Amino acid sequence: MTSALFGHGGPWTEADYLALGETPERVELFDGSLYVTPAPTPRHQHLSRRLAGALDPGAETAGLHVLEAVNVRLRPGRMPIPDLVITGEIDFDEPVVDAAAVHLVCEILSPSNASTDRVLKMHYYATAAIPWYLLVEQDTGALHLYRLRGSHYVEQSVTKPGDILHLTEPVIAEINPTALLPRH
Repeated sequence: MTSALFGHGGPWTEADYLALGETPERVELFDGSLYVTPAPTPRHQHLSRRLAGALDPGAETAGLHVLEAVNVRLRPGRMPIPDLVITGEIDFDEPVVDAAAVHLVCEILSPSNASTDRVLKMHYYATAAIPWYLLVEQDTGALHLYRLRGSHYVEQSVTKPGDILHLTEPVIAEINPTALLPRH
């Protein structure tokens, strides 16, 4: 995969990006450029799995799906890989989920990319009109829930360890930030 990246003169098209296939790195496409990060840490993946598990029952009841680390087309040539998404009906055999099918997008903040998740991706997700954005702090499990208002997100709630996030949209779920964290 590295030779495919360095052998390409750019800019990257969506077809070039999808031709890479599955990679061990997380490779995202932003307006002709690739954003490459190493695989997430075990802590990150633990949080992702626990959060998906907390959201699954409510998603199933609502006829929605919780997916981890899938390509989401925000617009042609703009394709991030969010940590989690809640979607409506999709084609499970397609390599891309269109933003129109996404009800909630979630990013778990990593020290190396926190500004990307808090600024760039937040802007891109809002521009794509994804109704809900959930940011999870990796060190504490704190949950920052944002709702789309017009063309930008407004913070709906902050749930810290010791409190419970009571989601009513797009799914019904109760999430305890402390339960997301690995036990030491």
